[in-house]
Amino acid sequence: MEQLVGACIIGQSGGPTAVINASAYGVIDTAMKSSAITRVLGAAHGIKGIINDELYDLDKEDPKELELLLHTPSAFLGSCRYKLKNHEDDDTDYRRILEVFKKYNVRYFFYNGGNDSMDTCNKISKFMKSAGYPCMIIGVPKTIDNDLWGTDHCPGFPSAAKYVATSCMELYLDARVYDTKMICIVEIMGRHAGWLAASASVAKHLGYGPDLIYLPEVNFNVDRFLEDVTRIYRQTGECLVAVSEGIHDNNGTLIAEYGADTAPVDCFGHKQLGGLASTLVSMVKSRLGNIKIRGIEMSLLQRCAAHCASETDVKESYMVGKGAVELALSGVTDVMAALIRETDEDGNYRCVVRPIDLALAANTEKKVPRSWINADENGVTQEYLDYILPLIQGRLDNEFDNGMPRFAKIQKIKATV
Repeated sequence: MEQLVGACIIGQSGGPTAVINASAYGVIDTAMKSSAITRVLGAAHGIKGIINDELYDLDKEDPKELELLLHTPSAFLGSCRYKLKNHEDDDTDYRRILEVFKKYNVRYFFYNGGNDSMDTCNKISKFMKSAGYPCMIIGVPKTIDNDLWGTDHCPGFPSAAKYVATSCMELYLDARVYDTKMICIVEIMGRHAGWLAASASVAKHLGYGPDLIYLPEVNFNVDRFLEDVTRIYRQTGECLVAVSEGIHDNNGTLIAEYGADTAPVDCFGHKQLGGLASTLVSMVKSRLGNIKIRGIEMSLLQRCAAHCASETDVKESYMVGKGAVELALSGVTDVMAALIRETDEDGNYRCVVRPIDLALAANTEKKVPRSWINADENGVTQEYLDYILPLIQGRLDNEFDNGMPRFAKIQKIKATV
């Protein structure tokens, strides 16, 4: 197949991370160096920006500011949660996307996101093929939940995991300041997969971590939880608990919903979670009475903590964006650029980019293996630590301004034909 010549669009979708912009920069930087890609455009708020013809001309940005995207959190183009219908049922959005692609002669499309974003990417790719419009479409993985199938790990997860582990270490020390000890329950993101909550085990591995860790891969037993907390508190006078927001009972009911109204859902049917820590605090108080206890919800902080980013994560995030463009330029389409773990000749960790069929990556969740959860279902095994430790290595020497991080200042110049 002859190499396509035309513009490219990069879009960001779903929840942002500390390094999603590093992946975008990997796409942008590599695309700008290609003779086949004539123009680099950014979509405002993901696929909605294409539908609304709201595109930014990234070629006109200051190269220095674009490079600062490597260390700038959030999604600089803006994100969205927009579900495309199957084009066989309603092709309105698809015909509009095709119209915009033709207007700007877009021949390369890169979509940076998680499970639902890969689904969107796959649907667009299939429609373009059915419409006979040549366009190379590649998914670029991202999610702090680390639940995207086909990639060893997702860009964004290692940095969020490093923040969670670091915060747990700091909380561990802070909670032991006074002679009046306390119980601390930390709520960590993770709807169906406990990869992020499990990262608190790194803090425990270093001697400053949670006594108990609960993941949604196994059913949560309230009585056993209360017994665990009571036993540790009575033995030591304190207890630190890390818990994934998506834990549920054996009926599938979220523990966060106990005694509360059903959580609202987004357009993909995902429940908006939160409030679990306070629910568990109430349960413990009912069991132990008037004790000092705190519930902490890390919330958005765990996904935007660029100051605590893993150097490995930043480098691999750029690498997967770069790899996505290289795959497209080589004639590969309808795939996700996945990170594959390898071991070099000295037995050291390394990672490479390989294509994974979008249809397999879309809407398939990867969970923590049951064998990596301990027998008591309140912690993880050495296998998890062996998995995560290489991912959180390295610290960054970022640019600072008056002692504060220097983030990218992007003009977002509206694209015209």
